[in-house]
Amino acid sequence: MKVLWVFAHPDQHSLNAALRDEGVEALRDDGHEVEVSDLYAMGWKAHLDRADLGDLKDAPAEISRASKQAFTAGTLAEDIRAEQEKLRWADTVVLQFPLWWYSTPAILKGWIDRVFAKGFAYGIADPDHPGRTFRYGNGPLSGRRVQVIVTTGSPEPAMGPRGVNGQLDQVLFPLLHGTLWYVGMDVLPPMAVFGADRLTTDEYAQAAKELRTHLQGLEGVAPLPYRTQNGGDYDDDLVLRAGIGPRRGGLDIHLRTV
Repeated sequence: MKVLWVFAHPDQHSLNAALRDEGVEALRDDGHEVEVSDLYAMGWKAHLDRADLGDLKDAPAEISRASKQAFTAGTLAEDIRAEQEKLRWADTVVLQFPLWWYSTPAILKGWIDRVFAKGFAYGIADPDHPGRTFRYGNGPLSGRRVQVIVTTGSPEPAMGPRGVNGQLDQVLFPLLHGTLWYVGMDVLPPMAVFGADRLTTDEYAQAAKELRTHLQGLEGVAPLPYRTQNGGDYDDDLVLRAGIGPRRGGLDIHLRTV
């Protein structure tokens, strides 16, 4: 595999950093190529603005159209283009971060906002479905697999189906489905280290072992079976057809197993 490991934690002496080192080492020990984008260490700019367009002249007022024009013209900021090249190179992406307020750290959200430019990661017309673009299972980043790894202070039961914090894959639905599946990546079930703020030495050793074992078998992990937008399950209004999971709703309905 060619793996791009995107890491978002400010402390190089943290649990997350130790797990990153364990994971990268495990992949390299198995002969895989790994590139690491350590966003805090890189001083990554976390907000998208018009400075990202480079010397593009007469840019449209709407920022997504402007970024597409800059992408096409090759004038996007150098740091954005470097990350896009890493994504082109990779067949597997790992996103690792602590779960902060039910979401990613702002710096990782900013990496997505800036790197997933229109024309690069989305916004490509589907000729077989006039008026639609390639998204939700199709798109420029199709063919890549993505593994999300999070740490959380929540105990595992509290992020289960009946836990007060919500089921992990549903808490992460905006990232897993609304971002990564949207641009066409095959999304693997998220992996979490629970109770991360109070792990004992033995518990850390177990978590590190589980991470290594998981990464060693990563090529065989089945992705979440999300429904594709243009595969026939959704009608012209992008609503699931009446015969699919009748009288049901919720996030799980977008899985083909329902």
